Amino acid sequence: MGQQQLIMIILGVIIVGIAIAAGISLFFGTSVIANRDAIVNDMLNIGQYAYRYKLRPEPLGGGGRSYVGLFLPADLADNDNAKYTYVTTPNLVTLTATSKFGYGTVVVQLDSAGDTGNFTYTGRFSQ
Repeated sequence: MGQQQLIMIILGVIIVGIAIAAGISLFFGTSVIANRDAIVNDMLNIGQYAYRYKLRPEPLGGGGRSYVGLFLPADLADNDNAKYTYVTTPNLVTLTATSKFGYGTVVVQLDSAGDTGNFTYTGRFSQ
């Protein structure tokens, strides 16, 4: 009878260990997806900010139909999700976000009509 109880305890420990490992795996997978989604949302907000800058006349502090001269405020350029950098041309902004959790980067382009597209994911975001 003692040997049977020992086998049941060992089997229980193995099952609990597998359940814990599966839970950790699910948590980290969800964390990556949540971070990627938050970054994409931030990039869409930055895209709207950049397009408003482009449409605003130069005398009012805008770009006068150009993205050149765009400056992101500190709260848009760096937050809990990622650090955002950008490269501007008169009709195109390329935004790059680097995850604060080390999951990878997201790159998106904002065209002259204010549309975001060509999302590119690297690191764990691409899986």
